Amino acid sequence: MSTATDVRPVPFLIGGEWIKDTSSHITHVNPATGEVNYQVCAGTESDIDAAVKSAHEAARKPAWRNMLPHVRAQILNKIADLMLERSDLLARSQMLENGKVWKECKNQVINGAATFRYCAAAIETLGSEITPPRGNYLAMTVYEPWGVVAAITPWNSPITLTCNKIAAALAAGNGIVLKPASYTPTSGIELGRIALDAGVPPGVFNVVPGAGSKIGDALVSHPLVRMVSFTGGTEVGRRISEMAGRKIIPAVLELGGKSPHIIFADADLNAAADAATVAIFEGTGQSCTAGSRLFVERKVYDQVISMIMERARALRVDLPDAPGAQLGPSASFSQRDFIEKMVDGARKEGAEILIGGLRPTDPRLAKGAFYMPTIVAGITNKSNIAQQEIFGPVLCAMPFDNEDDLMQQANDISYGLASGIWTADYKRAWRVARALDAGMVWINTYKQFSTASPFGGFKDSGLGREKGLQGIRTYQQVKTMFWSMSDTFDGGFSIAK
Repeated sequence: MSTATDVRPVPFLIGGEWIKDTSSHITHVNPATGEVNYQVCAGTESDIDAAVKSAHEAARKPAWRNMLPHVRAQILNKIADLMLERSDLLARSQMLENGKVWKECKNQVINGAATFRYCAAAIETLGSEITPPRGNYLAMTVYEPWGVVAAITPWNSPITLTCNKIAAALAAGNGIVLKPASYTPTSGIELGRIALDAGVPPGVFNVVPGAGSKIGDALVSHPLVRMVSFTGGTEVGRRISEMAGRKIIPAVLELGGKSPHIIFADADLNAAADAATVAIFEGTGQSCTAGSRLFVERKVYDQVISMIMERARALRVDLPDAPGAQLGPSASFSQRDFIEKMVDGARKEGAEILIGGLRPTDPRLAKGAFYMPTIVAGITNKSNIAQQEIFGPVLCAMPFDNEDDLMQQANDISYGLASGIWTADYKRAWRVARALDAGMVWINTYKQFSTASPFGGFKDSGLGREKGLQGIRTYQQVKTMFWSMSDTFDGGFSIAK
C-alpha cells in the first residue's frame, strides 16, 4: 500500500495487469487529519472498456466457466486465508480513507473473509433441480453466470460491501469489474491483488477507480455488462436502474435507509437504550441500516431519552487509531458539512438539540471531519430531518401513543431497509414486524447480521437481495432443459414421411 511519501500513485487492475500510467489521479485526503494519504490512478472510459472486455473474455474461457465447484471453492477459501493474513493492510486502508475506528475496520476484514468462506461452502452444495415432468421427458433447472457483472460500491463500509458482491459473483462463475467509491478505492484494489494471488484467473476480477458520473455510467451502459450490483444513494440508484432497464439487464440495488427503531414501554429499557445508542452512533452513523428514527412509547419517552443521552455523552470521539476510540470522523469533509447543514436546518425550524449538534472542542481533532453524537427532539415524523437520510451520528427522537399511531409514523417514509422492535409481548412483536415496510426487522436486538441471511430493502431502499443462498442465485440466470425419454419425436403436428 502506498503512503503519502510515495512518488507513484496506487495502480489499478485490468486483465491481471497493474495500470500505472494514467493521465489523471485521485488525491485522497485522510478525514481524520486533513492530510493527504496518497494518490490513486484514476480510470477513464477506455479503461472501463478494456476491463469489461477482459472480464468478458476471461469469464467465457472453460478454465473459469467450467471450473468444478469444489475447485472454485478452494480459490474462495484461499482468498479468505489471504484476507486474514493481510488483515492489518486491508483494515488500515479503510481506516485511512473513511475514518472508521481501527476495531471496526479489523472486524470488517474478518467478516469479509467469512463471506468468502460461506460462498465457498455454498457452491459445493448448491445443485440443479429435477422438476416434475408432465410427459415422457426429464425436466431440469440449471443455473448459469450472467457473464460480466458491474459491481459499484460505496465509501461507508467498502470491505464488507465489496466482499458481499465479489464473493457471490465469483462463486456464481461471473467475470467482474469493480468500481469502488472515489473516497475509498484501495481496499478494493487490494482485494483484486488477493484474488490474483489466490488463483482467480487474470481478467476475471478487474478494479477501476474513478468518478462515478464518468466511468460509472460508462460501466453500467457498456454492452457487454449483463448485470449491475450497486450499493449507494437512492438517486444514483434510480439512474442506474433506468440505464439497466434500457438494456434489459438485472440491477441489484441496495440503497438508502431511514430506519425506525421502536421501543415499547414493556421492553427491557436498559438493553433497548444500549441498542439504540449503538444503532445510530456506531460507525459514526454512516450506515444504511442505522436506527436513525427512534420511536419511544410516550409513557417512557423521557426516561429512555435520558438513558440514551447518558450513554451518548460517554462515547469516545477520537482519532480512528486511538486506543478506545468509538467514533471517528465523517468519511469526508463534504459529508460533515452536509450533516451540519441538516442539523442547523432542524434547529432553525424549532427542533431541540438535546446533545451534540457541533464539532468536538478537542484541539487534536480540529483538522478532521469530526461531528459529535447528536440527538434531535421536538420534531414530527414529517420534519425534513426525520425524512431525509443524513448518514451521520444524528438520532431523531419522537414519541408515540399506541400501535396505530406508531405504524402510521414508522411506515410514512420513502425508505424501507431495516427496523427494530423492543417489547416483551411476542404477539405484539409479530404484529408490528409483519406490518413494517422493511426488508429487515430486528426484535429485541439491532444490527445483527449473518452472511447466510438475505439482505435488502423495500420501497426506495432498493431491489433484489444479497447474502445467503438467494444472494448467490442473484448472480446467476436460470436455464430450463428438457430431455426426451421417447424413441421418436412425439410433439407438435404430424410430419409426413
